Amino acid sequence: MSRAESVEERYTSAEIRRYEAIFGRHFISPGGLDSTRRFLELVDLRPEFCVLDVGCGIGGSAFYMARSFGCQVDGIDLSAEMIRVARERVKEEGLEAKVQFFEGDCLTFKYPRHDYNLVYSREVFLHVVDKRSVFVSLRKNLAPAGRLLFTDYIRGPAAPSEEFRAYVDKYGYSLERLDSYQELLRDSGFAVLRAEDLTGLFLEILQRELAGLPRSGLDPRDVLYLEERWLQKILRAERGEQGWALFLARRAE
Repeated sequence: MSRAESVEERYTSAEIRRYEAIFGRHFISPGGLDSTRRFLELVDLRPEFCVLDVGCGIGGSAFYMARSFGCQVDGIDLSAEMIRVARERVKEEGLEAKVQFFEGDCLTFKYPRHDYNLVYSREVFLHVVDKRSVFVSLRKNLAPAGRLLFTDYIRGPAAPSEEFRAYVDKYGYSLERLDSYQELLRDSGFAVLRAEDLTGLFLEILQRELAGLPRSGLDPRDVLYLEERWLQKILRAERGEQGWALFLARRAE
């Protein structure tokens, strides 16, 4: 199964609805709007900035950046269903003049501009084996003083169990460690400004989301399905097999 086929199989309209019930309207990433606000405080967004949102999902972060800072945002995602939803939502939000969405693969996509002030991404690069090629491409599309800000799942310090190996293989994930991610960024022409293990915060978010599931308004069968998945995530993080990290880098000359 190709990466595109895997994404389409996983991010169905039903799955998007489940995620949105947990993360909040327009969001499919851990922490929803709260984590988006928190992470974007690390960069000085200005109205004249152009932002590339890689793996934009259904548009939550793009809408926040456009509405709160006045930025122009281009969002790209491999999932046709998420782009369909995002294009509907941008009209509902009245942000067509500020935000546009493209369906495409970040490995091959021809970006509409080459002077982005910020490339932003949430839990996307774990789906990509050849991360160096992606980072090299993104660097080429950054302005000289441009920044790259992203979060992603990483391998923790513990030796992976057979259960964890099976989980990674099932979804075709390619997970790095905190240090190997930094090395990849440097090899791709970036200077790493921040590399932070957020696994503790990840556990806090997971526990909060788990506690809120009964009040999500989802069908009880969906609640049970998600409770099982969230408990598995918590267990993997507590075992030290799976982590969560944030990276901020600038284009090195």
